[in-house]
Parts: sequence; C-alpha cells; structure tokens
Amino acid sequence: MPIFDRAHTDDLLTFLAASPTPYHAVRNAAARLDAAGFRQLRQTAGWETAGPGGYYVIRGAALIAWHVPEGAAPHAGFRVLGAHTDSPNLRVKPLPDTGVAGFRQVAVELYGGPLLNSWLDRDLGLAGRLVLRGGDATLVHVDRALMRVPQLAVHLDRGVNDTGLLLDKQQHLTPVWGLGPFEDGALLEFAAKEAGVAAADVLGWDLMLHDVTPPTYLGRDQEMIAAPRMDNLVSVHAGVQALIAATAGGGAYGPAAPIPVLAAIDHEETGSESDTGAGGPLLGTVLSRVVHSQLAGSSDDYARALAATVCMSSDMSHAVHPNYPERHEPGHRPRLNAGPALKINVNQRYATDGLGRAIWTDVCERAGIPSQYFVSKNSMPCGTTIGPITAAKLGVTTFDVGITSLSMHSARELGGADDPFLLASAATVFFGE
Repeated sequence: MPIFDRAHTDDLLTFLAASPTPYHAVRNAAARLDAAGFRQLRQTAGWETAGPGGYYVIRGAALIAWHVPEGAAPHAGFRVLGAHTDSPNLRVKPLPDTGVAGFRQVAVELYGGPLLNSWLDRDLGLAGRLVLRGGDATLVHVDRALMRVPQLAVHLDRGVNDTGLLLDKQQHLTPVWGLGPFEDGALLEFAAKEAGVAAADVLGWDLMLHDVTPPTYLGRDQEMIAAPRMDNLVSVHAGVQALIAATAGGGAYGPAAPIPVLAAIDHEETGSESDTGAGGPLLGTVLSRVVHSQLAGSSDDYARALAATVCMSSDMSHAVHPNYPERHEPGHRPRLNAGPALKINVNQRYATDGLGRAIWTDVCERAGIPSQYFVSKNSMPCGTTIGPITAAKLGVTTFDVGITSLSMHSARELGGADDPFLLASAATVFFGE
C-alpha cells in the first residue's frame, strides 16, 4: 500500500508524459521555475546586474538553475544536483524518407544504448525541435500512434523463442508510417504542419520517436510506476521540485551558505562529451560567472568556492530483478520503494567515496528517509554517470545516488511509486545545507 502522499509522483507522471524529448523536458522545467519566480539569463548578456534570487540558463537541451541568497559570499561554494535530460531512443536521420515493399518508412539512428526489443510492436509518436530560418526554434509533439516497428512473425522466425531475438540495428528497426511509395520531404512536411510552421522555413531538426502509452501506476496496490524516460527525468523532476522547495520565500540562508544549483545536462547516454554535456564547459562557466559577475568575486574566491562545493550526481540505479537475481551482487540487494541507492564503485565508475557516503548518510538522516547501496558484481562491468566526469572536470566532492528500477533503457521502465518523493526529499535537504 502507498506509504507517502502520491502528489509528487502524480506530478512526475504528468511531467514525463509532457516531456518526450530533452528539449521538452527543459521547456517544462523552465516553466516550473518561471512560476516559482526564477528568471532566465542569456549566456550572451552580462550578469553584473543580476541580484539575489533564482535564475536559470538554457543551452540546447541543457538547463542550469541556481538561487543566490541575500548577502551571499562569493567563496561560499555550491550544492550541485547533477542529472541528465536525455534518454536512449530512436532518432530521425537527416534524409528520413524511405520505404520497402509498398510501405512508407522513416530512417532512424540509435541514440545511446536502448533495449532494442522494447521498441518493437509499440505505437510510436514523433517529437523534437525544429530550427527555423533566422535561428529561432519551435518544439513539436505528435502524441498519437504514428509509427511502429513491427516484429517478424514467429512463423517466419521459428527459432526465436529458443535461440533469442537477434536484431540487425540497420535493417530491423526502421518504423513504418504509411502505405505507398515514399516521398522525399514527407516527414519534414508533416512535422512542420504539426508544429504550425512552413516546411520551407525549417532549416534543421532534432526529431525522435517515443512510446505514446501514458505513464501509469502499476500493481495490485499501485505501488509501482511504469513509464518512459524515467532514466533520467525522475532526477530532473526531483531536482526542479527540490530547488523550488528549498528556496521558497528567498531561502533560509545566511551569507555564508552554499548556493543551490540544478545542473540538468544533455548527452549523458552518449558519453557527455558535448557543449551541453557534463564533459563540456557549461556548468563550470555558469558557476564561474555566478562568482565573478553576480557576486563580484575574484579568481581566488572561485577556487575557494569549488573547494567548498559538493555535487550530488543523481541517476537511475538497478533493483534486484526477480527473474535474474544471479545478475546482482549477492551482498547488496536494492529494492523498489526502499529509498534512493548510494552507488559505489572503487574503480571510479561512480564518484562516491567515504566522504560522499558520510554526506549522503547525513542528508538522509535529516530528511528522515531510508537509503540503500548499489554495487555491481565483480564479474560484471559497471555502468557510469556524470558523477566522475563532474568531479574530475571541476575538482569537487561528488557522490552518486539514484532511485532503483527494472528494465533500465527500455522504452518503458519500471520503478517504485514512493521512491521519486524520497529522492526529492533528500535533494531538498541537500540544497538547504
């Protein structure tokens, strides 16, 4: 049965449904920040006149938000919650219109490491960003059954249930979206019409497919949630809500309090090496400008601020799978609805060390929430996050956490219905340190 008020999770499911792409996630996060009194700053503008209060910047599908308390010291440091806006999916190629055997199809490219079979036989929509003549951009979201990647019938693949499904990434994942000969420019014409713009004005795009089945509660007692893009919009949503909650009323900060920061960055699923990824300069540039421009600090103040900074890298973790328990480390058995997991790997696939563990334990104690540990088996490679990248790039104390889930990187993932609230509760306390 539910342990906590589900208002947070209800809101999360709404956020997930409205955020089929990283660009939509950033727009929706910004709308929540706007409603809470945060103001958007332009990277090309000066920030010297930006006084105390909440601010954010957007670059592509990344958003950095922060709140400067009254009388903030330039050397006080930051409390950074890092998350990522992107999820593995199928993305539209530059020349998308194709077809075989009387079907109209759309050429797609794999983004990140999706579970390929999870995209088969699903009703798929289309969403993303259209870049217009003159440099403006608009978002499009076709949230209805538009495409489908049909699986080969068992009659034509007799051994599939014995030997397993084998998919050719180039040939077997091209969705169908109509009948008849394909027409060059048809997909762009369709997307532009859906967005209410002229196709001739669209000079570039970032379009991707998504499962149109809505996020939902699941189980006899509704104690689980099934949804797309939980990795990692659960953390983005928690970070937005926590930043707003922690800074409501101006924030209960003294002049020496650290500045709370949400870093919702892009391209984690492909290695983070981009201008909007954790391996790029975006976060460091924003933190530097907060110290130097907003707070009129010196280079020494910035060095002191980084030395006092702590980063909580928040990304999804694995619960023990009931059908594959042998795939998990036998002494560490994370479960759904048992609180966020602290992620540890001594080879620095995760950034957590003893200091980070102590900080996280203290945060959970003050938030009054449970926590658990995730460690990979010695015989199995460990995934990674933006945590080690952020720690190395900025030289800041970092630890990795995440709520547990099953079916990570599937078109639809499975998690506990209480865990998102627990993560947001911990993040609120972390921001308020």
